[in-house]
Amino acid sequence: MRDNFDLAVNLLKIAIGDSVMEYTFATVPLFTFMGLIVSKAGLGSDIYTVMNSGFRKVKGGIGMATVGANAVFAAVTGSSIASASVFSKVSVPQMLAFDYNPRFAVGVVAGSSVLGMIIPPSAMLIIYSFVAEQSVGDMFLAGVIPGILLAIAYVVAIFLMGRLTPSYVGGRSADEMEWMSPMEIADKTLPTLVLIVAVLGGIYTGWLTPVEAGATGSLLGLIIAVFRKKLTLKTLWHALLETGHITASILFLITAASIYSRMLGLAGLPNELGDLLTDTRLTFFWIMFIYVLLMIFLGTILDTASIILIVVPLFLPLVEPMGLSLVWFGIVTVVGAEIGLLTPPLGISCFVIKATLNDPRISLKDVFIGAFPFALVMLVVLIALIRWPSLSLAILN
Repeated sequence: MRDNFDLAVNLLKIAIGDSVMEYTFATVPLFTFMGLIVSKAGLGSDIYTVMNSGFRKVKGGIGMATVGANAVFAAVTGSSIASASVFSKVSVPQMLAFDYNPRFAVGVVAGSSVLGMIIPPSAMLIIYSFVAEQSVGDMFLAGVIPGILLAIAYVVAIFLMGRLTPSYVGGRSADEMEWMSPMEIADKTLPTLVLIVAVLGGIYTGWLTPVEAGATGSLLGLIIAVFRKKLTLKTLWHALLETGHITASILFLITAASIYSRMLGLAGLPNELGDLLTDTRLTFFWIMFIYVLLMIFLGTILDTASIILIVVPLFLPLVEPMGLSLVWFGIVTVVGAEIGLLTPPLGISCFVIKATLNDPRISLKDVFIGAFPFALVMLVVLIALIRWPSLSLAILN
């Protein structure tokens, strides 16, 4: 291989043909564009306002509202970075205004931002589906319940923190905030609900393929932005340009992953690893323990996409003969890799929050410390998903 240039070029052609030349790769630019347009249309801040009105009198209520809004916003963006950027501007200043602990405020935003990579349409689920050759639609449907479960776990964690460690949470009652009328709630939530129903509902019912759902979501996002007068030629151009940049980077990642998996096969590494595990007679528990530990370790030095592209081709040949669902394995992989978004030194969500806030009162250390409890909550949810695979496969079954 090293001295055969023609063989290397042919391998590159096969890798591109089997990955990015596939029709389903169109989901990447379509869902990316939809997320960017929806973010610019201001749907995230609208959902947050509604959630905030509902949780205003609960201890840690603004934090719970942030989690709820992030969960809904994730269903129309599929991006942790977009969620972290939007809610850093919307949620953190308001929590600080109501005397919340700064570490708690940024921790809530960092923790809940990862929902964007689990709740469909998620870019990480799309990347995994290409690497593991699974249906994008199946991965999207499998991500719904784990995403909701994680959001509920965050809300419960905030409630317990408010009861057990009120000094850490801080904050005061937001009594001056008024209840929103049904018309105001409908005005702020209806566009988002229409998008969610059209995209996920279309996939679930089988009326739309994932590519068609992405195109429908992009069109609806454009219509919403136009009606809200948030779309200018400059905004549209920036969204298209950013879509191109993100799509190109994912294209190279998927192509590299395809080559990497083939090189692993040629080197016989998966077979050697399989023989090693057979000789040591490791059980399912220990295989998953090693897998999760490896992902958490890699999360300290690599981004989520890189982790998925490295570990999945390595462990897939081990998991497949065990009769385990590769869709379930994908959900476990994405959740495990997402923990790295909250851990130093390369917690990307934490860096985005710090850069977006640009507040001298909040250091990067504060963001990482604030995110740590939510990383632990993610780990608990990950263990539950491994223990009960039906949580990921319930909708599919």
